[in-house]
Order: sequence, then structure tokens, then C-alpha cells
Amino acid sequence: MTAAQQFSLIKVNPAYWRVTFANGPVNLMDPDTVDQLAALIGDIEKDPDLTVVVFRSETPGYFMAHWDFLSDGARVAAMRPGPTGLHPYVDNFIRLSRVPVATIAEIRGRTRGAGSEFALATDIRFASDRAVLGQFEVGVGAVPGGGAMARLGRLVGRGRALEILLGGDDLVAALAADYGYVNRVVPDAELEAFTDRFARRIAAFDRVAVAGIKSLVDEATLPADEELAAGLKAYFSTAGRPEHRPFVKSLFDQGLQQPDGVEAHLGAAVANR
Repeated sequence: MTAAQQFSLIKVNPAYWRVTFANGPVNLMDPDTVDQLAALIGDIEKDPDLTVVVFRSETPGYFMAHWDFLSDGARVAAMRPGPTGLHPYVDNFIRLSRVPVATIAEIRGRTRGAGSEFALATDIRFASDRAVLGQFEVGVGAVPGGGAMARLGRLVGRGRALEILLGGDDLVAALAADYGYVNRVVPDAELEAFTDRFARRIAAFDRVAVAGIKSLVDEATLPADEELAAGLKAYFSTAGRPEHRPFVKSLFDQGLQQPDGVEAHLGAAVANR
């Protein structure tokens, strides 16, 4: 059976694409997301006219919730390496961060764990004043696997990165902006128009100049592939350990991966063992 398409693409003009993510009631990431994102990134890399891509969601309350706890672990483990030679989950984020176009995350709603790691792999993050971000993995006994340690350390500094990663709590948009986790906060009703204006501004500029500026900023700021590979290795060795399964089950009993209930306040819930 062919998987449902999770990324819908609108080509606003040859230089500007808008990509909307949708996968279930809370926008979970899963193995199909990995495969489809790899294909999308390939299309972005190959397009000679593209200058800017906006990633967004229309799912109420959720940008990208987190990784699907019920996904097929065997399928994930068996995935073939991507072009970087690394597992495609982290390969996608490395390639996304290095595409020769500007990438913008338009964050409306919750984005945690894998969703946060996706947002961190984009170049610019604009958040609604209702957005919530976080890396809750420590609360379920796992090390984040998609580059959160490497990217947050560079964005917000060591102390605040450790506060976010070791605390495992939710950050409201205003605090995320104060820390540098997102670029700025925009009133929810104005976010789409604000992001669109900014994307159109970039799209109007010379593609060679945009790509050249980004490439040099990348050289100065992006982590080495080895850092992200180490994080994913740590995730695979810590996620899903038997001693944490009863707690994860209790989260499901409280509505994990459903729009209401514990998913709405996951950062607080993982501290209540």
C-alpha cells in the first residue's frame, strides 16, 4: 500500500515554494516522513531556480509533534544510508540545513523532539505566539537523535542548551525567542502573512548571492556530520529501553499522540513519573 503523502507543495513562483506538513491529528514524524522528506530535499537540491522554501502546518495546535512511538522500529533500523553515508533520519536534517536555498519554519503550535530537530535544521524559525517548543526525550529515558545537542548548543549557548535538553520541559514561544531557539515571535493571526512577505523578499533576490551567503554562514556555524552521527547512535542505544516502557504506556493511557490530554502539556507530563 502506498503511504499517504505527508508533504504538500505549492510552487508560489519559480523561486519560492511553500510546503505544508500533515500526518495524523498531531503531525507525528514516522518512517514514511523520513522517506518522503528525503525525496523532497532531493527536489530542492536539484531545482536551479529555487531560492526559498517555507515549511508549515495547517494542523490545529501542532507543527510537528514528535516521533511516532508506535512506528516500526525494525523498519527504521533497516533504512539504507542517505547521501552523507549516515542513517536517513539524520542525513535528511544535514542535507536540509545545507541546501543552497533559504529554508524557513513557520511554527504554529507544538513542535517537540523530532519536530524540534526538523525546525532546528531549517535556517530561520518564525513562531506564532501560541507555539510551544521542546526536547522532552530525557523524560522517557532517551538521548535526542536528530542533532538537538549540536544545534542548540550553537544557537542558544551551552547553559541554555542543557537547560532545554536536561529539563525536558516545554518552552513557550516568547522564551524560545529570548533564548535564540527561534528568530522571533509573531502574533498567531499575522504569522502566515509575515512569513510570506519575508519569503517573497528573499525570492526576489539573486539566487547566486543567496546561496553564496548561506554557504559561508554554514561553514562558520553548522556542526560536523560526526556530531550528528554520534547523537543518533546515542538515541538508538537509549530509546525504548524496557525500564521506561511502563511510563510510556502511562502516557498513552493519558492521551499521548492525540490532540487533547497529555500531548498538550507533554513537557510537564514527563516529569510526573
